[in-house]
Amino acid sequence: MNKNIINFIVTIILGFILSLFLPWWSVMVAALITSITIPLKKIAVFFVPFLAILVFWAVYCFILSNANDFTLAKRIAQLLQIGGNPYLLILVTGIIGGLAAGFSAIFGKQIITFNKN
Repeated sequence: MNKNIINFIVTIILGFILSLFLPWWSVMVAALITSITIPLKKIAVFFVPFLAILVFWAVYCFILSNANDFTLAKRIAQLLQIGGNPYLLILVTGIIGGLAAGFSAIFGKQIITFNKN
């Protein structure tokens, strides 16, 4: 398999496992670990973990919100002034998690680069 696909899958799995025991920043740890163990090149270092955690958080938020008919998501969307749209809130949540994971993966890549010198 391609390294990008392997990194994508391992990041989601590790992010899910770590999120059972750690707070929200566990996705950053997952992206850091996968970027060190499965190194990627160029822009894929950011975008593969970004997309992996975006998908993970969006699906996880959708499953949790669907269980209560998006009641809490609608209220939070109103508080954040995004029109009370729970789907937009789920997308924003995924993007925030993806950004955190992407920057963490870049940091992991920099650790590998620093150790080589």
